[in-house]
Amino acid sequence: MSGNGQSLALMVFLAFVTVSLLLCGLAAADLDDPEHFYAGGSAAFGPVAAGLAICGDYVSAATLLSTTGAVALDGMDGILFACATVASLYLVMRVVGERLRGEGVFTLGDFVARRLGDLRAGRALAVATLAVLAPLLLVQLSTAGHIMVAMLGLPEGARTGCTVASGLLMVCFAALGGMRGTGYVQILKVGVVLAALLLVAGLVLARYDWSPTALFGAARDRSEAGGDYALPGLHFGHSAVGTLDLLSFCVTLLLGAACLPHLTMRLHPLRDARTARKAAGWAVGPIALVCLAVVVAGLGAGALVGREAVRAADPSGSTALLMVTSALDPETGGPRHSMLFALVACAVFATTLAAVAGITLAAACSLVRDCARPSGDASTVRSRAAEIRRARAGVLLVGAIAVLLAVLLEDRGRLTLISTSLAVAASVLAPILLYALFLPGFTATGARWTIRGTLPLIIVLMAASPAVSGTPIALFPERDFHWFPLQTPGLLTIPVGFLLGLVGRTRGTERGVTWTPEEASVR
Repeated sequence: MSGNGQSLALMVFLAFVTVSLLLCGLAAADLDDPEHFYAGGSAAFGPVAAGLAICGDYVSAATLLSTTGAVALDGMDGILFACATVASLYLVMRVVGERLRGEGVFTLGDFVARRLGDLRAGRALAVATLAVLAPLLLVQLSTAGHIMVAMLGLPEGARTGCTVASGLLMVCFAALGGMRGTGYVQILKVGVVLAALLLVAGLVLARYDWSPTALFGAARDRSEAGGDYALPGLHFGHSAVGTLDLLSFCVTLLLGAACLPHLTMRLHPLRDARTARKAAGWAVGPIALVCLAVVVAGLGAGALVGREAVRAADPSGSTALLMVTSALDPETGGPRHSMLFALVACAVFATTLAAVAGITLAAACSLVRDCARPSGDASTVRSRAAEIRRARAGVLLVGAIAVLLAVLLEDRGRLTLISTSLAVAASVLAPILLYALFLPGFTATGARWTIRGTLPLIIVLMAASPAVSGTPIALFPERDFHWFPLQTPGLLTIPVGFLLGLVGRTRGTERGVTWTPEEASVR
C-alpha cells in the first residue's frame, strides 16, 4: 500500500467534505418548517436509512480511538467496553425505540414535557441535555483538529486553525442541512468507517493466518501483563476498588450511551413501530461490525506495536489505531506517506466531523425548543420561518462557544469529559426517561429532583476522582487532590438518580402521568 498517502488523504478529505456539503445543500431545499429542520420530515428516512443514520450518530471518536486503545492496553477490559457499546445501542432500540416516536416531538425535552404534561420538565431536561452534549462536543472537536494535523502533515502549531476549520464545517453541516442533512452525512460516514476498519481488521488477521486465537496470544505475550491481559480488571486494577470501578464504568456506559440526546433525537420522527423495529437491525448490525473491527485493530496494536509503545505515545491509548496502521504499512517516509494511514485518518476525521455536526444540532435544538420556546401561534408561516432562524442562530452560538472552549482545552481531559457526559446521561436522563415511560404517576417534580440532586453530585464526585487528578490520564496529572476512589461515579450516582425520581414524584401538587387503556395494554 505504498504511495503518496498525504495526497490521498487530501483527496479523500476534500471528497468527503464536498459530498457532505452537497447533501446538506440538497436537504436545505426542503427546510420550510421546523419539522423538516428538527426531524427531517416525518417520512424523511425509511428503516434502512434511519438505522444507518442512528448508527452514524452513535459512532464517535471515543468508539474508534479510545476503545481501540483500551483493547491494546488492557485486553479483556477493552473487549468488555466494546461489548457494552453494542449492548447499549441494542438496549435503546429494543426497549425504548418504538416508544420514543411522536408527531411534533423533536427533542428529549419535548418528549418528557408532553409525556408528563408540564413544560417545566422540558426546560429542566434542557439543562441535563446540555450537560451531556457539551463535554462530548469538546472531545470531538479537539480530536478533529488533532486528526486533521496528522492527516495533512501540518505542523503541531496548526492545531488551533484545524480545530476552528472543523468547527466551521460542523456549523455549515448542521445549520444548512438540519436533521435530514446531518442524517445523510452520518450514512456516508458509516460507509467510510466500515470500509477503513474492516480493511485494517483484515490486514491484522492476515498477519496471524486469520486466527483470532493466535492474534490474542500475540497481544497477550507483548503486553507483559501475563494472564491478567485475558482477565477483566487490568485497567482499573484487581483490588476491590478496581473491581467496583470496572463495574461502575460498564454500567455507566451501558445506560449512558443509550440515552444520549443526539441519538434519541433520531428516534422521534420514525413513522411507525414497524419502521422502528427494522431500523434497529440496520443500526445494531453495523455498530457490531465496527466494534468487532475495533477489537481486532486493538489486539493488532498490542501484538504489532506493543503495549508499552502504545502507552508511551499516549497514556490513554488513543493513538493505537493510527499506530497499528503504520505497523501494517511501514513507509520509509513516515506514516503520512502510507496509503493505509491516510484512509484510516480520513475515516476517523469523518467520524469526528459528522459526530460534531450531530451533537451541535441536538444542543442547538434543545436550546431553542426547550429553553426558549417561542410564544404565539407557531403554525403560521412567519413563526415557522422565525423558529428555523432561531434554530440556525442556536447552531452558530453553540458552535462558536464549543470552538473557543476546544481551543482552550486542547487535548486535556478527554477521558474525563467523556466519563462526565456518560455519567450525567446514565444518572439523570436514564431515570427520567425510564420513569416517564414505565412508571405511572411519575411527575415533573420527580424529574426536577433527579436533575437538581444528581447533577451537582456528579460534578463533585468527578472533581474529587482520579479522573481529574492523581493519574497519568487525569485532567491534572501533575497534581493529586482526589479523595473519591472511583474514576467513574456511576455506581453511586445512578441509584441516587433513580431514588430521587421516586421520592420527588411524591412531593408536588401536579398530577402524575397517566396512561390510556391502549398504552397500558402495550406495557
